[in-house]
Amino acid sequence: MNGASVTPGPTLYAVVAGLALLGAAVLAGSRLGPGRAVLSASARAVLQLGAVSLIIGAVLGSWWATIAFIAVMFVVASVTAARRTGSLRTGWPLALPIAGGVVPTLALLLGSRALPATALAVLPSAGILIGGAMTATTLAARRALDELRTRHGEYEAGLALGFSPRDAALEVCRIPAGQALVPALDQTRTVGLVTLPGTFVGVLLGGASPAQAGATQLLILVALLAVEAIAVAVTVELVARGRLGGAARFPLRPPG
Repeated sequence: MNGASVTPGPTLYAVVAGLALLGAAVLAGSRLGPGRAVLSASARAVLQLGAVSLIIGAVLGSWWATIAFIAVMFVVASVTAARRTGSLRTGWPLALPIAGGVVPTLALLLGSRALPATALAVLPSAGILIGGAMTATTLAARRALDELRTRHGEYEAGLALGFSPRDAALEVCRIPAGQALVPALDQTRTVGLVTLPGTFVGVLLGGASPAQAGATQLLILVALLAVEAIAVAVTVELVARGRLGGAARFPLRPPG
């Protein structure tokens, strides 16, 4: 450790390996899931962060490279959301809620100059917003699809009462899917009291004052809420209209 930063070295690698093994052992020992999931996720993190550390300097030196890197993050987020919801083959619509939340929010941040129009500020901010949109989209889609499968009788009852397929689906899945916002809401409500999020810590490590770090974190947290709210709303609409591959499992259909 040098000052407030973590220095790569044998001690760091040994601690990371030990933590990964501990997590895997607990997961396997408690029968909550395969321990190899923790090991594989940790190994991927090592490889991906190592690669990013090597190329990030070059990326930040060019706006075109920065935009290309953001595009790669967007594609990976869309594919991940589609895979996690069982909609990989026809999951391209899941790019819509991610883009629908990130693009207008990022445009507002840059257009108002609340976020500096520099690659160093835009790249990590875009990554945070895309990651939040991906998580919210995945959770909302899975909750909505699960509800429509387990409560299919209620959906059929709505059709029998004259509801359209979209409206009948929304009656079943809208509120459960909205629970995808709970993590973002809890993080915002408890910021500074329970956790010091990464943006706050990162800005502090970069040499900014605590007031500047707090302002930056506030901006990102509220932006995340907006992004995830849009992402969840669009995702629920896609599920209700039967646009996701996984939706074919109910299926959505009009009466008769």
